[in-house]
Amino acid sequence: MLAWLTLTCPAMLRLPPRRALAVFNVGLLQGGHWVCFFLSVNLSSVSVALAAFATISLFTSITEPLIERRAFRPGELICGVIVISGILLITGGIDPNHKLGLLVGLTGALLHSIFPVLNRGLVARGTPPKSMLLYGMGGACLMSAITLPFLSPHHLQFPSGDDWIPLLTLSLLCTTVAHTWNIRLLRRLTAYTANLTMNFEPVWGILLGALIFKEYAQLEASFYLGALLVILANFVDPWFKKTATPCHSQNSA
Repeated sequence: MLAWLTLTCPAMLRLPPRRALAVFNVGLLQGGHWVCFFLSVNLSSVSVALAAFATISLFTSITEPLIERRAFRPGELICGVIVISGILLITGGIDPNHKLGLLVGLTGALLHSIFPVLNRGLVARGTPPKSMLLYGMGGACLMSAITLPFLSPHHLQFPSGDDWIPLLTLSLLCTTVAHTWNIRLLRRLTAYTANLTMNFEPVWGILLGALIFKEYAQLEASFYLGALLVILANFVDPWFKKTATPCHSQNSA
């Protein structure tokens, strides 16, 4: 992003110092989320880490009203109860040795529920999404550089030739492009709704984990039932919002 903005729009490289620091600090939270997510995969499995990732909507239903100082919405809280029920089933359907990975994944989900709310406030103040991505990734990289030597020192090595294509795919397509568009969407969507869309990642991730790594042999039926409940919450919430809108309009009239 630094190279792209230098070539196309150097003005976006400059933000007011306090605004740049605010975006950088949000990036630190995002880096913490990254570390927790990949550490969760390392401690457990792809499926367990992604099941924990799917609880982002639950945490956002709590963090967004608290940060924005608005009332809690009943539909979001009901979805939260569904998610909690799913997590209890997931916990009973995994190997006890994987529960630490689940806990770390839940910590990462909590962090992920905070930084989109803060990003939405920065977007509302007119901060360009590309500038936010640049400074935010700086914070995320710093957090990763600080924590990884303590968590996994044996992984600190120069990437081999086979690693470059997956790493570039993750960094350019799945991070730079995806996060820029996600920040743009925060102009029109709440952080809660934006995070709901990310909960489709566990659907594809758990399926790929089963196909590529044969993780279905390690997981019990209650895990998949719990994951289904967590994913179901992402469909129940839009239904609540859709049914509540006509009533709100009629009351206003």
